Amino acid sequence: MKKLTGESMNITEENLKSMQQLFPEAFEEGKIDFDVLRQLLGDFVDDEQERYSFKWNGKGKALRLSQTPSMGTLRPCKEESKDWDNTENLYIEGDNLEVLKLLQKSYYGKVKMIYIDPPYNTGGDFVYKDNFHDNIQNYKEVTGQIDGEGNKIDTNTESNGRFHTDWLNMMYPRLRLARNLLTEDGVIFISIDDNEQENLKRICDEVFGECNFIGEIIRKTKSMTGDNGNGFNLQHELLIIYAKNQADMILRGEAKSYSNYSNPDNDPNGEWCAGDPSAKSGGPSTYFEIKNPYTNKVDVPPTGRYWAFSKTTLEKYIADGKIKFKENHRDNERGFVFKRYRKDATSLFDPVHSLFGNENEYMNQAATVEVKKIFDEDVFSYPKPVAFIKKIIQYATLKESLVLDFFSGSGTLSHAVMQLNAEDGGHRKFIMVQLPEPTDEKSEAYKAGYKNICEISKERIRRAGDKIKAEAGDKAADLDIGFKVFKLDSSNLQKWNPQPDDLVMTLQQATDNFLPDRTEQDVLYEIMLKMGLDLTCQIEEEQAAGETVYIIGGGALMICLGRNITTAVAEAVVKLHAEYESELWQVVFRDTGFASDMDKTNVKETLKAAGLDEDSFVCV
Repeated sequence: MKKLTGESMNITEENLKSMQQLFPEAFEEGKIDFDVLRQLLGDFVDDEQERYSFKWNGKGKALRLSQTPSMGTLRPCKEESKDWDNTENLYIEGDNLEVLKLLQKSYYGKVKMIYIDPPYNTGGDFVYKDNFHDNIQNYKEVTGQIDGEGNKIDTNTESNGRFHTDWLNMMYPRLRLARNLLTEDGVIFISIDDNEQENLKRICDEVFGECNFIGEIIRKTKSMTGDNGNGFNLQHELLIIYAKNQADMILRGEAKSYSNYSNPDNDPNGEWCAGDPSAKSGGPSTYFEIKNPYTNKVDVPPTGRYWAFSKTTLEKYIADGKIKFKENHRDNERGFVFKRYRKDATSLFDPVHSLFGNENEYMNQAATVEVKKIFDEDVFSYPKPVAFIKKIIQYATLKESLVLDFFSGSGTLSHAVMQLNAEDGGHRKFIMVQLPEPTDEKSEAYKAGYKNICEISKERIRRAGDKIKAEAGDKAADLDIGFKVFKLDSSNLQKWNPQPDDLVMTLQQATDNFLPDRTEQDVLYEIMLKMGLDLTCQIEEEQAAGETVYIIGGGALMICLGRNITTAVAEAVVKLHAEYESELWQVVFRDTGFASDMDKTNVKETLKAAGLDEDSFVCV
């Protein structure tokens, strides 16, 4: 029998397993022998006292924080969700650090694209201060769910003495956890301005690796002609791009246009256009003169370049018609045409260029108008334009991809996903994560009844989704405009959330280890999360000797949280297993739900006799 722990994935243990696969000689009785490891790494170990590095106060603590498992959970909230039974989208309320930890098992290596728009640290932004000892408690204090003397929501001002440090300590652990969720060909986009652009780039170089830096896209934010008093007018911000693994990742720009291809000379190879015959690199074999037989003009490669072919290949190209000499040409014109055939095009897409965001439809004003049209009021400041986010989703994802935004704000990413799916018939899914930061009591949002940012975002997804579906025509039937809401909380199980000072609760745990205010649905999704199952998995309910059995993954997992589990229940579970014919089989029972100790033993033996592995019999 196996006992399920309440922890999220232990990243340190996973890293050690990976290292042991790479360097088994460096491990002795499960511990690393650093002397052996240094020998194995040889010249790659940096022994210099002075070396290039990026350090700040609290970096080590932030690193440890990212590797400390979470004991929290995500509680389902059906009443605030939309199309709960069918949707594959998620909206999660909570501190994104804890949420990212909790998503590790279920979504490790599954997210194709991440987009975030974190605080820019301009002096008026909220920068969340983590608590190394109990971040769930800290989160509840910050968001006003409980009383306490924790860190309250406040802006990060330059006068606090830790202006950049606080921002770095917030971003660093979150980016480390986010990287784990990306697929090997995944990519992350981060919006930022000049206040923290340099620091963000240095953190990302460390987390993702300098070699995985893709580039920056410049987005035009406004067209105002004023300045900030020094004669300089800033009209843009940046979108920084990193790959999980640049060798595997590729961006797909706009569909390639072949309007410049034709076949005026009836070339049997088909349509062609004139291409550049030179290359950046080469040698003596690719630097030579090419003489036009009609005009006797001699061509050589441009300064600093070489031909993209050798003399031998040149002769073949001439024979095949790939190089065609001009009978007449100007003195400053090359004497031949180098054909690039449409049939040889290796990509159906143009590259993404760094200035595509320099259009008016991508400016802040367009985004403000979009949100105002949805709500008829100005309920959110500085949203991102749907058109801009839709473009990067189009460039970075496939039609079935999963995308994530863990600083989701007003919910632009979810709006963009639904819009793009409606346009190209895709089935992309989103995960949105947002701290329920209270709205200002003087704001239009608060006056309209939205007490925190999450309420604004959820309502935006509802309204935008309805509008998109109404306009989707034939594609409307397959369009997923729903979302499941989950909220961060402490564990539902008392043994994972101990109260050593509460004698009554300690005694109660002996008879029922579920917290009294939690439902079976709460516990069900916590088990799924801790076992690494997708939170949008379909769940069926069956009856087994008077107890409800939840069937997940077509019978791969069966969960019974009843209070009177007997051998009869086990026998009914065995019959269900035979009906579902699932190759995988795990069974989870409530630890305090067995009718007696004898029943617990008999249940175990009944399932074992039916072929259930002992480690697949789990109690919580």
